[in-house]
Amino acid sequence: MKNAIVFGATSGIGKALTEILVKEGYKVAVTGRRLEKLEEIKNRFPDHILIKQNDIQDVIDLEKVFNELVSELITVDLVIQSSGVGFVNPKLEWEKEAQTINTNVLGVTKLYTLSYNLFRQQQFGHLVGISSIASIRGSRSAPVYFASKAYQKSYLEGLYIKTKSIKSKKVFITDIRPGFVDTPMALGEQLFWMVPVDKAAKQIYTAIKNKKRVAYISKRWRLIAWVLKASPARLLKKFT
Repeated sequence: MKNAIVFGATSGIGKALTEILVKEGYKVAVTGRRLEKLEEIKNRFPDHILIKQNDIQDVIDLEKVFNELVSELITVDLVIQSSGVGFVNPKLEWEKEAQTINTNVLGVTKLYTLSYNLFRQQQFGHLVGISSIASIRGSRSAPVYFASKAYQKSYLEGLYIKTKSIKSKKVFITDIRPGFVDTPMALGEQLFWMVPVDKAAKQIYTAIKNKKRVAYISKRWRLIAWVLKASPARLLKKFT
């Protein structure tokens, strides 16, 4: 039986991926802030689920929880980072900016380093980060959220390049870049190409199985990414 850890499993993409992993025969350790939600998952799959309450913003507790899970599982085949926050924040209210940075940058970086170092020690493992199509360019309405996702994209790429030094060549890094998925994390109004969370999770799991370096969810967002990359900033300033 393979072992996985899903950070941010209490709702949305993380919860849906957990359900898929259990059905695929994984033993899954799940974390999140809401203990009652973790217990609901445990009650549904009692033989396949470990639970640890955790707020990824607390990096000291995050390391403690991570090490406890590794001790219980012995080896870890897959780590999925699905924790995240985001706000439409055109007035740049600092409390919202700080919360986004503490979760999407500080906490996520800590988890990425813990996972990479574990996999380097094991000589195998797969780290999956859920970033976003937002990682491609900046945003006037949610600048720190878009910037935090760009940071994640770059960090995951750095870790991918870094795997060259791992002799076994069995450590994999996947960057998942969803467009609009029908979860509370979908920022804004009148969103288009909205994907149901179950469909998104299935596509993400397929990308994980295929050990994709980068996957857009749904696939049509690859076209949007191409347009965004090619557009000059003055055009984005005018039309977005």
